[in-house]
Amino acid sequence: MLKSMILLAQIVMPALVKSQSLNDTVKLNLQDVITIAKAHSTAAVQAATIRENQYWQYKTFKSNYSPQLMLDGTLPQFSKTNIPVVQPDGTVQFKPVINDNSQLNLGLTQNIALTGGQLFLGSNVLRFSDFNSKQTSYNGNPLIIGLNQPLFAFNALAWDKKIEPLRYEESQRKYNEDIELVGRDASELFFSLLIAQINKDIASKNLLNNQTIYKIGEGKAALGRLSKDELLRLKLGVLNAEKAVAQANVEAETSDLQLKSFIGFAANNQIQLILPENLLTFEVDKEVAIQQAKNNRQKAIEFKRALLEADKDIAKAKGENGLKVNLYGTFGLTNVADQLPGIYNNAKDQQEIRLGFQIPILDWGRSASRIKTAQSNRKLVEATIKQAEINFEQEIYTTLRQLEMIKQQMQTNSEANHTANERFEIAKKRYLLNDLSITDLNIALQEKDQARRDYIFSLKSFWNAYFNLRVLTLYDFVTNKKINGNF
Repeated sequence: MLKSMILLAQIVMPALVKSQSLNDTVKLNLQDVITIAKAHSTAAVQAATIRENQYWQYKTFKSNYSPQLMLDGTLPQFSKTNIPVVQPDGTVQFKPVINDNSQLNLGLTQNIALTGGQLFLGSNVLRFSDFNSKQTSYNGNPLIIGLNQPLFAFNALAWDKKIEPLRYEESQRKYNEDIELVGRDASELFFSLLIAQINKDIASKNLLNNQTIYKIGEGKAALGRLSKDELLRLKLGVLNAEKAVAQANVEAETSDLQLKSFIGFAANNQIQLILPENLLTFEVDKEVAIQQAKNNRQKAIEFKRALLEADKDIAKAKGENGLKVNLYGTFGLTNVADQLPGIYNNAKDQQEIRLGFQIPILDWGRSASRIKTAQSNRKLVEATIKQAEINFEQEIYTTLRQLEMIKQQMQTNSEANHTANERFEIAKKRYLLNDLSITDLNIALQEKDQARRDYIFSLKSFWNAYFNLRVLTLYDFVTNKKINGNF
């Protein structure tokens, strides 16, 4: 289905470009407008850009768990200055020095998600040159292996590993929702223009009918068969019809520009919309709709992520406010030489281990307050999510009830539209035969127009409810398939 929709957009858009040069009218049905909007509208481009941004953020997150290789250094660090030198008798003399310190470090680091620590492997070399004594020496560590491990601390890496994949999955679902929202918004604008075009057509036909009736009325008045008052009423009907045509033209032009702007059409192109009277037939089980919404929508992931983030805040408050211990240790080789290769010959081993700690003794309840605040926020998030889940399901139930009610009204409105049209034609013939008053004719005209509008509005309500159901569940109940917004 996606391939056919993309193909349709590829066919319609070139045809539009060609018609723009010819200034022709393009006929579009509802599916045409939605397909073009999903492929070319600014809203669709924004949704795709946001999804792409989330993808690269997720790639950045994953890189935190991969080895990082880095080369850094200082080449050179030249210095020519005077430095204070303390003499044996305690006095200070300033001695001129001219030297260069160059350093090169190559390091490989690996974060440990399970413990929150970091393993590192490195090698470095330092070159020192004294230009006064014309001496050069090298110091280096051919190999260093080390561990930097916080103990009893908050482990951000472990929590991110739980939360960030959910955030990424949430962004993918949100993109699908955003694309369906584009379709729903396109449907709204489609019907706004369609209703405006139909109102324009009704106004034009009414003007023609009123002009015809007025001309007949003038003939009757000339024969003395129509009073001056009735003739003036007929003339007033023509004037009101002219005002209705002018107003309908303005509304149609406004709706036309809004739809073109949304789907990316040029303003000089003419669009004629096709009435979507062929309704879709499908059945929706409420429980299936709820389950599909939970499986497919962003909200379901958002609820889970929000709870995890609240738990993360509690763990962070506890980890940062209690006993802090950090274990640091290295093992490696070191050497000093007059020439660079010499530092790699007969290198001596070196070790370093350090255990640091920090214990809060008196903080006036600050640590406890932070933990209580995080726990309170967690309760608030949980309560908010429970209410949101209720609203989540209620919105779907409401949409399904509306859809069923609209389906029932469709047949009635269709029959009323046909009946009102037939009645008006009969009323017009009776009026021409002097068998009906102008008041009854106007009533028949108003009923015809209202029945037509009611029918169009019921069509609009059906399609809007259908597209809203797609947004709420991200499921197509016509094909019984999950909706994927990838274009």
